[in-house]
Amino acid sequence: MISRARGWLALPFLALAMTACGTGTDRANHPGMAGNFYAGPGGTMPVGGDPATTALQGNAPGQGATPRPASDNDPLEGFNRAVFWFNDGVDTVLIRPLAVAYKAVVPAPARTGVRNVMRNLRSPLDFANQLLQGDVGGAGTVLGRFVINTTVGLGGLIDVAAENGLNYEYESLDQTLAVWGVPEGPYLVLPLLGPSSVRDAVGLTGEAYADPVTNWAQNTDRDWIIYTRAGLVGLDTRAELLEPLDDLKRNSLDYYAAMRSLYRQRRNGLIRDGAPDPSQLPAIPDYGDAK
Repeated sequence: MISRARGWLALPFLALAMTACGTGTDRANHPGMAGNFYAGPGGTMPVGGDPATTALQGNAPGQGATPRPASDNDPLEGFNRAVFWFNDGVDTVLIRPLAVAYKAVVPAPARTGVRNVMRNLRSPLDFANQLLQGDVGGAGTVLGRFVINTTVGLGGLIDVAAENGLNYEYESLDQTLAVWGVPEGPYLVLPLLGPSSVRDAVGLTGEAYADPVTNWAQNTDRDWIIYTRAGLVGLDTRAELLEPLDDLKRNSLDYYAAMRSLYRQRRNGLIRDGAPDPSQLPAIPDYGDAK
Protein backbone atom coordinates (compact mmCIF):
# COMPACT_ATOMS: atom_id res chain seq x y z
CA MET A 1 0.00 0.00 0.00
CA ILE A 2 2.84 2.36 0.89
CA SER A 3 4.56 1.56 -2.40
CA ARG A 4 1.40 2.44 -4.34
CA ALA A 5 1.12 5.71 -2.45
CA ARG A 6 4.71 6.54 -3.33
CA GLY A 7 3.94 5.74 -6.94
CA TRP A 8 1.11 8.24 -7.05
CA LEU A 9 3.23 10.86 -5.31
CA ALA A 10 5.85 10.35 -7.99
CA LEU A 11 3.45 10.93 -10.88
CA PRO A 12 4.42 14.62 -11.19
CA PHE A 13 8.01 13.50 -11.80
CA LEU A 14 6.82 11.23 -14.62
CA ALA A 15 4.95 14.13 -16.18
CA LEU A 16 8.10 16.19 -15.79
CA ALA A 17 10.16 13.62 -17.66
CA MET A 18 7.68 13.29 -20.49
CA THR A 19 7.19 17.01 -20.91
CA ALA A 20 10.92 17.56 -20.96
CA CYS A 21 11.01 15.15 -23.86
CA GLY A 22 8.28 17.18 -25.48
CA THR A 23 10.45 20.26 -25.43
CA GLY A 24 13.03 18.53 -27.54
CA THR A 25 15.07 16.42 -25.24
CA ASP A 26 15.23 12.28 -24.38
CA ARG A 27 22.40 16.85 -23.45
CA ALA A 28 26.63 19.11 -25.65
CA ASN A 29 29.60 18.30 -23.62
CA HIS A 30 28.59 18.83 -20.01
CA PRO A 31 31.10 17.99 -17.31
CA GLY A 32 31.16 14.26 -16.82
CA MET A 33 29.29 13.46 -20.02
CA ALA A 34 30.92 11.31 -22.63
CA GLY A 35 30.15 12.77 -25.99
CA ASN A 36 27.21 14.28 -27.84
CA PHE A 37 23.87 13.10 -29.09
CA TYR A 38 22.49 15.81 -31.29
CA ALA A 39 23.58 17.23 -34.57
CA GLY A 40 23.49 20.97 -34.64
CA PRO A 41 21.37 22.61 -37.31
CA GLY A 42 23.20 21.72 -40.47
CA GLY A 43 25.80 19.57 -38.74
CA THR A 44 26.24 15.93 -37.90
CA MET A 45 26.57 14.26 -34.55
CA PRO A 46 29.54 12.60 -32.89
CA VAL A 47 28.95 9.23 -31.31
CA GLY A 48 28.07 8.99 -27.64
CA GLY A 49 26.29 11.05 -25.03
CA ASP A 50 22.63 11.30 -24.09
CA PRO A 51 19.72 12.34 -26.26
CA ALA A 52 19.25 15.96 -25.43
CA THR A 53 21.29 19.08 -25.97
CA THR A 54 24.15 19.21 -28.44
CA ALA A 55 22.11 20.44 -31.37
CA LEU A 56 20.44 23.10 -29.29
CA GLN A 57 23.65 24.24 -27.68
CA GLY A 58 25.24 24.41 -31.10
CA ASN A 59 23.05 27.43 -31.84
CA ALA A 60 24.79 30.66 -30.98
CA PRO A 61 22.50 33.34 -29.51
CA GLY A 62 20.61 34.98 -32.29
CA GLN A 63 20.77 31.95 -34.56
CA GLY A 64 17.65 29.85 -34.91
CA ALA A 65 17.53 26.43 -36.51
CA THR A 66 16.63 26.49 -40.17
CA PRO A 67 13.22 24.82 -40.51
CA ARG A 68 12.82 22.04 -43.00
CA PRO A 69 10.07 22.17 -45.62
CA ALA A 70 6.53 21.79 -44.29
CA SER A 71 6.16 18.66 -46.42
CA ASP A 72 8.91 16.87 -44.48
CA ASN A 73 6.93 13.69 -43.79
CA ASP A 74 4.48 15.56 -41.56
CA PRO A 75 0.98 14.76 -42.91
CA LEU A 76 -0.54 15.34 -39.45
CA GLU A 77 0.98 18.79 -39.05
CA GLY A 78 -2.22 20.43 -37.81
CA PHE A 79 -2.64 17.87 -35.04
CA ASN A 80 1.07 17.86 -34.29
CA ARG A 81 1.20 21.64 -33.91
CA ALA A 82 -1.72 21.60 -31.48
CA VAL A 83 -0.06 18.94 -29.33
CA PHE A 84 3.29 20.73 -29.58
CA TRP A 85 1.89 23.97 -28.20
CA PHE A 86 0.05 22.09 -25.46
CA ASN A 87 3.36 20.54 -24.44
CA ASP A 88 5.03 23.94 -24.59
CA GLY A 89 2.34 25.39 -22.33
CA VAL A 90 2.88 22.69 -19.72
CA ASP A 91 6.61 23.29 -19.96
CA THR A 92 6.21 27.03 -19.47
CA VAL A 93 3.91 26.70 -16.48
CA LEU A 94 5.44 23.72 -14.69
CA ILE A 95 8.54 22.12 -16.12
CA ARG A 96 10.81 25.06 -16.81
CA PRO A 97 10.35 26.62 -13.35
CA LEU A 98 11.17 23.26 -11.73
CA ALA A 99 14.25 22.90 -13.92
CA VAL A 100 15.42 26.42 -12.99
CA ALA A 101 15.07 25.58 -9.30
CA TYR A 102 16.85 22.21 -9.74
CA LYS A 103 19.81 23.80 -11.51
CA ALA A 104 20.03 26.58 -8.91
CA VAL A 105 19.86 24.29 -5.88
CA VAL A 106 21.70 21.12 -6.97
CA PRO A 107 25.46 21.56 -7.61
CA ALA A 108 26.82 20.57 -11.02
CA PRO A 109 28.80 17.56 -9.68
CA ALA A 110 25.63 16.17 -8.11
CA ARG A 111 23.67 16.63 -11.34
CA THR A 112 26.44 14.83 -13.21
CA GLY A 113 26.23 11.98 -10.71
CA VAL A 114 22.48 11.68 -11.26
CA ARG A 115 23.03 11.61 -15.02
CA ASN A 116 25.70 8.90 -14.69
CA VAL A 117 23.45 6.69 -12.56
CA MET A 118 20.57 7.02 -15.02
CA ARG A 119 22.87 6.01 -17.86
CA ASN A 120 24.10 3.02 -15.91
CA LEU A 121 20.55 1.84 -15.27
CA ARG A 122 19.93 1.96 -19.01
CA SER A 123 22.86 -0.38 -19.76
CA PRO A 124 20.71 -3.51 -20.36
CA LEU A 125 18.72 -1.73 -23.08
CA ASP A 126 21.84 -0.26 -24.69
CA PHE A 127 23.50 -3.69 -24.60
CA ALA A 128 20.51 -5.48 -26.16
CA ASN A 129 20.16 -2.91 -28.93
CA GLN A 130 23.85 -3.08 -29.78
CA LEU A 131 23.58 -6.85 -30.16
CA LEU A 132 20.39 -6.62 -32.21
CA GLN A 133 22.16 -4.18 -34.52
CA GLY A 134 25.05 -6.61 -34.94
CA ASP A 135 27.52 -4.30 -33.19
CA VAL A 136 29.37 -6.81 -31.01
CA GLY A 137 32.14 -4.32 -30.23
CA GLY A 138 29.60 -1.75 -29.08
CA ALA A 139 27.90 -4.35 -26.92
CA GLY A 140 31.26 -5.17 -25.34
CA THR A 141 31.79 -1.50 -24.55
CA VAL A 142 28.39 -1.30 -22.86
CA LEU A 143 29.13 -4.40 -20.80
CA GLY A 144 32.56 -3.10 -19.82
CA ARG A 145 31.12 0.26 -18.82
CA PHE A 146 28.43 -1.38 -16.70
CA VAL A 147 30.86 -3.61 -14.82
CA ILE A 148 33.40 -0.83 -14.20
CA ASN A 149 30.93 1.88 -13.25
CA THR A 150 28.77 -0.37 -11.09
CA THR A 151 31.79 -1.49 -9.04
CA VAL A 152 34.58 1.07 -9.12
CA GLY A 153 32.17 3.86 -10.03
CA LEU A 154 29.99 3.32 -6.96
CA GLY A 155 26.86 2.08 -8.70
CA GLY A 156 27.38 4.32 -11.71
CA LEU A 157 27.67 7.55 -9.74
CA ILE A 158 31.13 8.16 -11.21
CA ASP A 159 31.77 7.46 -14.89
CA VAL A 160 35.13 5.77 -14.41
CA ALA A 161 34.74 3.91 -17.71
CA ALA A 162 34.59 7.12 -19.74
CA GLU A 163 37.74 8.35 -18.01
CA ASN A 164 39.42 5.20 -19.37
CA GLY A 165 38.22 5.54 -22.96
CA LEU A 166 34.92 3.65 -22.79
CA ASN A 167 32.56 6.46 -23.75
CA TYR A 168 28.81 6.23 -23.38
CA GLU A 169 26.74 5.59 -26.50
CA TYR A 170 22.97 5.70 -26.37
CA GLU A 171 21.17 2.96 -28.31
CA SER A 172 17.41 2.63 -28.69
CA LEU A 173 14.95 0.20 -30.22
CA ASP A 174 14.06 2.89 -32.76
CA GLN A 175 17.68 2.83 -33.97
CA THR A 176 17.59 -0.97 -34.10
CA LEU A 177 14.41 -0.98 -36.18
CA ALA A 178 15.97 1.58 -38.53
CA VAL A 179 19.07 -0.60 -38.95
CA TRP A 180 16.73 -3.47 -39.82
CA GLY A 181 15.20 -1.35 -42.58
CA VAL A 182 11.89 -0.46 -40.91
CA PRO A 183 10.67 2.92 -42.26
CA GLU A 184 10.11 5.64 -39.71
CA GLY A 185 6.56 6.48 -40.76
CA PRO A 186 4.97 9.92 -40.36
CA TYR A 187 6.33 12.49 -37.95
CA LEU A 188 4.34 12.67 -34.70
CA VAL A 189 4.21 14.91 -31.69
CA LEU A 190 2.91 12.90 -28.75
CA PRO A 191 1.13 14.49 -25.79
CA LEU A 192 3.79 15.11 -23.13
CA LEU A 193 6.21 12.71 -24.85
CA GLY A 194 6.95 15.18 -27.63
CA PRO A 195 8.68 14.74 -31.03
CA SER A 196 8.46 11.20 -32.37
CA SER A 197 7.51 9.05 -35.35
CA VAL A 198 5.52 5.86 -35.78
CA ARG A 199 8.69 3.77 -35.58
CA ASP A 200 10.03 5.77 -32.65
CA ALA A 201 6.73 5.39 -30.77
CA VAL A 202 6.77 1.63 -31.32
CA GLY A 203 10.37 1.47 -30.10
CA LEU A 204 9.54 3.51 -27.01
CA THR A 205 6.67 1.17 -26.16
CA GLY A 206 8.83 -1.90 -26.70
CA GLU A 207 11.56 -0.60 -24.42
CA ALA A 208 9.02 0.20 -21.71
CA TYR A 209 8.04 -3.49 -21.66
CA ALA A 210 11.59 -4.83 -22.01
CA ASP A 211 13.41 -2.65 -19.47
CA PRO A 212 14.62 -4.91 -16.62
CA VAL A 213 14.54 -2.10 -14.05
CA THR A 214 10.92 -1.29 -14.90
CA ASN A 215 9.91 -4.95 -14.79
CA TRP A 216 11.63 -5.47 -11.45
CA ALA A 217 9.97 -2.40 -9.94
CA GLN A 218 6.53 -3.45 -11.15
CA ASN A 219 6.91 -7.04 -9.99
CA THR A 220 8.03 -5.99 -6.51
CA ASP A 221 5.36 -3.31 -6.03
CA ARG A 222 7.88 -0.48 -6.30
CA ASP A 223 6.27 1.57 -9.04
CA TRP A 224 7.54 4.74 -7.40
CA ILE A 225 11.02 3.81 -8.65
CA ILE A 226 9.79 3.97 -12.27
CA TYR A 227 8.27 7.42 -11.85
CA THR A 228 11.18 8.80 -9.84
CA ARG A 229 13.71 7.53 -12.38
CA ALA A 230 11.77 9.03 -15.28
CA GLY A 231 11.34 12.29 -13.39
CA LEU A 232 15.05 12.60 -12.63
CA VAL A 233 15.97 11.99 -16.27
CA GLY A 234 13.47 14.61 -17.42
CA LEU A 235 14.43 17.15 -14.79
CA ASP A 236 18.15 16.82 -15.46
CA THR A 237 17.61 17.02 -19.21
CA ARG A 238 15.36 20.08 -19.01
CA ALA A 239 17.80 21.84 -16.68
CA GLU A 240 20.62 21.36 -19.19
CA LEU A 241 18.39 22.71 -21.97
CA LEU A 242 17.35 25.95 -20.30
CA GLU A 243 19.51 28.38 -22.27
CA PRO A 244 19.53 26.47 -25.58
CA LEU A 245 15.75 26.11 -25.69
CA ASP A 246 15.23 29.73 -24.67
CA ASP A 247 17.51 30.84 -27.51
CA LEU A 248 15.84 28.52 -30.01
CA LYS A 249 12.33 29.62 -29.07
CA ARG A 250 13.26 33.30 -29.11
CA ASN A 251 15.14 33.27 -32.42
CA SER A 252 13.28 30.72 -34.56
CA LEU A 253 10.86 31.99 -37.17
CA ASP A 254 8.88 28.79 -36.64
CA TYR A 255 9.63 27.11 -33.31
CA TYR A 256 7.64 24.00 -34.23
CA ALA A 257 9.48 23.51 -37.53
CA ALA A 258 12.85 24.16 -35.87
CA MET A 259 12.17 21.47 -33.28
CA ARG A 260 11.03 19.06 -35.97
CA SER A 261 14.24 19.65 -37.87
CA LEU A 262 16.37 19.08 -34.78
CA TYR A 263 14.50 15.86 -34.03
CA ARG A 264 15.15 14.57 -37.54
CA GLN A 265 18.84 15.43 -37.38
CA ARG A 266 19.21 13.82 -33.98
CA ARG A 267 17.50 10.59 -35.04
CA ASN A 268 19.43 10.35 -38.30
CA GLY A 269 22.69 10.93 -36.45
CA LEU A 270 21.90 8.27 -33.87
CA ILE A 271 21.04 5.73 -36.53
CA ARG A 272 24.28 6.41 -38.43
CA ASP A 273 26.30 6.34 -35.18
CA GLY A 274 27.67 9.77 -36.01
CA ALA A 275 28.79 8.91 -39.54
CA PRO A 276 28.21 11.61 -42.21
CA ASP A 277 24.93 11.49 -44.09
CA PRO A 278 25.77 10.26 -47.61
CA SER A 279 22.94 12.34 -49.06
CA GLN A 280 24.60 15.49 -47.72
CA LEU A 281 28.04 14.78 -49.16
CA PRO A 282 29.13 16.78 -52.23
CA ALA A 283 28.88 15.04 -55.59
CA ILE A 284 32.20 13.77 -56.96
CA PRO A 285 32.63 14.35 -60.70
CA ASP A 286 33.35 11.31 -62.85
CA TYR A 287 36.48 12.01 -64.88
CA GLY A 288 36.74 8.46 -66.22
CA ASP A 289 35.57 9.48 -69.70
CA ALA A 290 37.69 12.60 -69.89
CA LYS A 291 40.01 12.67 -72.91
